Amino acid sequence: MIRIEELTRRYGDSTVVDHVSMQVERGTITVVVGTSGSGKSTLLRMINRLVEPTSGRVSIDGRDTSTESAAQLRRRIGYVIQGHGLFPHRSVAENIATVPRLLRWDEARIAARVAELLRIFQLDPAAYAGKYPHQLSGGQQQRVGVARALAASPAVLLMDEPFGALDPIIRAKAQDDLLELQRRLGTTILLVTHDMDEAFRLGDRVAVMNQGRLLQYDRPARLLTDPADDFVARMTGSADRALKLLALRSAAELAAPGPVEELRLASSASLRDALAELVWRGAAAATVVDAGGAVLGRISVDAILAAGCHA
Repeated sequence: MIRIEELTRRYGDSTVVDHVSMQVERGTITVVVGTSGSGKSTLLRMINRLVEPTSGRVSIDGRDTSTESAAQLRRRIGYVIQGHGLFPHRSVAENIATVPRLLRWDEARIAARVAELLRIFQLDPAAYAGKYPHQLSGGQQQRVGVARALAASPAVLLMDEPFGALDPIIRAKAQDDLLELQRRLGTTILLVTHDMDEAFRLGDRVAVMNQGRLLQYDRPARLLTDPADDFVARMTGSADRALKLLALRSAAELAAPGPVEELRLASSASLRDALAELVWRGAAAATVVDAGGAVLGRISVDAILAAGCHA
């Protein structure tokens, strides 16, 4: 979906992004992580040409992005930033309608799309379309920001530290909302964060950057088990590798035949969360059920610990 080839950005003698190459698969979430000043946000902004590359190339769907105007390019790429950048003097509906109006959609089509997106994000159009950003909670502002970015149905969504301003509880809910949205819409998402736990929770693949260079680009489990160098090992937190690996696997993966237990766990729960729940409840085992309540099998503390030991 996105091909980045030898992408470089220099400011005078300073190289902010240094010959980065990577491919982002269609319908996946790719997370770019790194410390402050690593070049991750600059890399993201070169994709929609908010920052022009010094050299290198970006292609989306096989089309070189330098062959069209930056304005046209940005209208087909959704972009979400920390704080969401909502226009304070425009209503929720007017904010979401920004790109469709630039594309000259008719008013009936715009109104239908605004209502559709508000419902997708569990915001009642009758209650929220006329509100202004200052009347919304942080989590609601975040959802409106993503809705605005998706208004014209872009194939690609870029997100630069989108959850950084949210408190931990709202942030976790926003991450869950994004995963559910991506499953429903199949949007290709490239997200920047400095939070490794967030990267592992959201990313199908994770890119680790330092001083403008791409050090490793791989699936989260591979980053934990086979880090490219000491910096990647420190970023990924090798000291608690087993727990992080458990967080990448679901209870459904470990469910096995056995007696039905009183305690029930959702099949989507991570093994780390399942272990925490079992320990908290003082239970040796639980029954794993799917979203419809159907029994998938049984999971035990011993089985989870064994999975962690063999990670």
